[in-house]
Amino acid sequence: MKTFFSNQKQTLSRAFCLSAAVICLCGSNSAWALFSDDEARKAILDLRKSLATTQLELQGEIDKLKAENSELRGKIENLEKQGEDISSSQKTYYQDLDTRLGNFEPRTVTIEGVSGTVQPNEKKAYDDALKAFQAGNLKKADEAFSAFANKYPKSPYLPLALYWGGNSKYANKDYTGAISQLQSLIKRYPNHPRIPTAMVTLGNSQLESGNKAAAKKTFGEIIAKYPDTDAAKDAQQLIAATK
Repeated sequence: MKTFFSNQKQTLSRAFCLSAAVICLCGSNSAWALFSDDEARKAILDLRKSLATTQLELQGEIDKLKAENSELRGKIENLEKQGEDISSSQKTYYQDLDTRLGNFEPRTVTIEGVSGTVQPNEKKAYDDALKAFQAGNLKKADEAFSAFANKYPKSPYLPLALYWGGNSKYANKDYTGAISQLQSLIKRYPNHPRIPTAMVTLGNSQLESGNKAAAKKTFGEIIAKYPDTDAAKDAQQLIAATK
């Protein structure tokens, strides 16, 4: 690179000198006095030819430098791309490693406002029970949620297990079991976001079991405590339909 800039400097110097010579010859009367017409014309042509050659050499050096710069940019972009690929691969690797470790180590999480430590396979047990409910396998879901509640009594997933377990019992027409489980949920987690809809299911369970007075009371509490919710709208309709 040092040699390149030295050659370029020499080329520019030659171009400057030749240009200056042409200007001097063209602009000075005393210069013409030193040459005959033919000699002057030949000298000018030679200078022009030499200047043109120098300009071509200079342009060649410039084109060469541009090509080298373009090649260098390509190499830099390639290295940057490789760096991004490596960074992405490392991120994926560590995320996968963290997930794998999570299957073997307890983790502290917050589920719908309830914080606690989740043991290995705990979330899977909850997910399996929920999948059974969503698939319409209500008996299996009820059993799975009950087993979960017994095995993980301090789980942050417990409120949801009680909620879905109560809905499973209601769907299975186990109204007594649904009432007991949903009342347990409401008592233990009064501020949980699922409470309004849990109370709707509780009221329906009371209604289906023949206890209209208890059902109306539950529906009234929903309207009073959660007036701007969908649960309150449902409760109003249920009260109106209850005779």
